[in-house]
Amino acid sequence: MLKSLHISNYALIDTVDITFDNGFNIITGETGAGKSIMLGALSLILGERADIKAVRDSGKKSIIEATFEIDDYPTLKYCLANDIEWDDTMCILRREVAPAGRSRAFINDSPVTLDLLSHVAMQLVDIHSQHQNQLLTSPEFQLRVIDSMAGNDTLLSDYRKRYAAFRSAVKRLHEAKRKIEQNRSDEDFTRFQLEQLDAMNLVADEQEQLEHEREILSNMTNIKSTINGALDALLNGNSNALSLLSEAGDYCEALGRILENADSLSERLQSARIEIQDIADTLSAFDSDLNADPAELDAIEERLNDIYALQHKHHVSTVGQLIELRESFRARLDELENSSFTIEELEKEARRAKSLAKELAAQLSKRRTEEAARFEADLRERAMPLGMKNLQIKVELTPTELSLTGADSIRFLFAFNKNQPLMPVGGTASGGEISRLMLSIKAIIADKMQLPSIIFDEVDTGVSGDVANRMGAMMQSIAANIQVMAITHLPQVAAKGNAHFKVYKQDDEHSTHTRIRRLSTDERIDELAVMLSGSTVNDAARANAKSLLNIK
Repeated sequence: MLKSLHISNYALIDTVDITFDNGFNIITGETGAGKSIMLGALSLILGERADIKAVRDSGKKSIIEATFEIDDYPTLKYCLANDIEWDDTMCILRREVAPAGRSRAFINDSPVTLDLLSHVAMQLVDIHSQHQNQLLTSPEFQLRVIDSMAGNDTLLSDYRKRYAAFRSAVKRLHEAKRKIEQNRSDEDFTRFQLEQLDAMNLVADEQEQLEHEREILSNMTNIKSTINGALDALLNGNSNALSLLSEAGDYCEALGRILENADSLSERLQSARIEIQDIADTLSAFDSDLNADPAELDAIEERLNDIYALQHKHHVSTVGQLIELRESFRARLDELENSSFTIEELEKEARRAKSLAKELAAQLSKRRTEEAARFEADLRERAMPLGMKNLQIKVELTPTELSLTGADSIRFLFAFNKNQPLMPVGGTASGGEISRLMLSIKAIIADKMQLPSIIFDEVDTGVSGDVANRMGAMMQSIAANIQVMAITHLPQVAAKGNAHFKVYKQDDEHSTHTRIRRLSTDERIDELAVMLSGSTVNDAARANAKSLLNIK
C-alpha cells in the first residue's frame, strides 16, 4: 500500500508530507485548492512527462517521493530481477525534476530509467480518473477485464509464446519464398558467375605466391647481378674471402707452432672457410635455378590480371573472398534445386506452430465465453443499484484470426433504458453512467488486480443522494481488500472513509501555498457539514454530518 507521500517545490506546494492508512482514505477540498496538483505529482512517479513550469522555486529541484509497503506482490521479484536493491518490505519511488527540465528517477535510492520506474509504479498503484473512464470503450481494456476475471494470465502468457513461435515460423516461410523468388530471377546470371569462378580453379594463397614470383621474374637482372657480386666477393674475385681465409690459415698454423694459445686459430679459420664455401655453393645454386623466362612472366601476369578483374567485378580484395563468393553462388543454386522441399518443410513448421497456438486460443475463447456470462450478471448486480435499474449488459465475443491476444474480438454492449437496443458504451452512455460502470468494474476486478493501492479521482462527479451513498459503499467494500484513496466532493462518499485528509490553500505575505492535513473527528464533522450545507455551518449541518459518520 501507499504508506506515505512527500512532495516538495512542486506547483503551489512548497513541502507536503502525508501518511496514509491502509483502508479507505478520503481527500477533500474546495475546487482549486490543489487536489489535482497532488495527483499530478503522484503521476510523475507513474512516468508522466515532467513540466518544468511546475517547479515552484527555480533555484531548487522538485522532489516527489512515494513510500510503499508491500508483501507478496510481483514487484519484489521484478525489482530483484532488474538488480534493484531491496530492503525489508518497503519500496521507495522517487522522481526529481531540475529547474532546467532534467528528470531523474530512483527506486530504493538506486538510479533507474523512467521506464523502469513507471513499470514498477504501475504494479503498486492504479490512478482511476474521469479520463480513464474512456478505457471502457477500448476493446483492449474490455478483453483485459474478462481475462483478469477468468484468471487467464498464465494461459495468455503461454499462448503468446506459441503465437510468437507461429509468427516467427510464418516470417521464416515468407523470407524463404522471397529469397527463392529472388534467386530464381537471378538464376541464369548466378550460374554464369559460378561457371566463371569455377573455370579459374582458384587456390586460396595463390595470389600472394604469384605476386611474389612476378616480383622475382621482373627483377631477374638485378637479382643475378647481386648474386654474382656476392660470389665474386666470396669465391671468384682476385681478393676473394676464401683465398684470404686460406692465407690467414697458413699464418695462424705457423703461429700455433710458436704460441701455445694460438694453436686453435687455424682450426677456427678452417671452419669459417667451410661455412663461406657453403654460402657460395648456395648462391651458385640460386644463380643456376633463376632463369629469366619471359613466357613464364607473361603467364603469371595474365593469371594475376584475371584474378584482379574478378576481384574488381565482385568488389572483393582477396582470392579467399572470391572462393567464399563462389561457394555462396553454388549454395544459392543448390537452394533453388531443393526449394520445393525447403518450402514444404517451412509450411509444415508454420502449420504446426499455428495449430499449437490455435489450441491455446481455443482454451482462451472457452474461458472467456464462460466468464463473460458471469461478468454480465456480476456487473449488472453491482451497477443497477447505482441508479441504473434498467441496465442490460452483453459481452459479445466474435471469432477472429489469431492475434497477440488470441482469436477473439470483444465488445461490451449496454442498454440503460427499457426497449433500448444494446449498443457500444460510447454511443449510449453519459459520462456519469460510464463513471459508475467503471467503478463497478473496478469493484469486480479489485481482488484480481493484485494492486496494493487504487486512487479514485472524482469518479463520483455528477451523482448525488442515494446513488452517491452507494458509490461510497462500493469504494468502501473495495477498501476491505486493498488500499483505496478517493478524491471526492460528495459528503456521502467522504463519510465512509476511515481516514480523512483536507487539501486547502494558505496565503502568506509573498505567495499562496497548497497544504494538506489529516482531520480529527471534530474537524471531519465540520468539513462534512461544509460539504453538506455550503459555507454556513450550523447545528443542523453538524448533526447531519454526525449522522453520516454514525456519531451520536
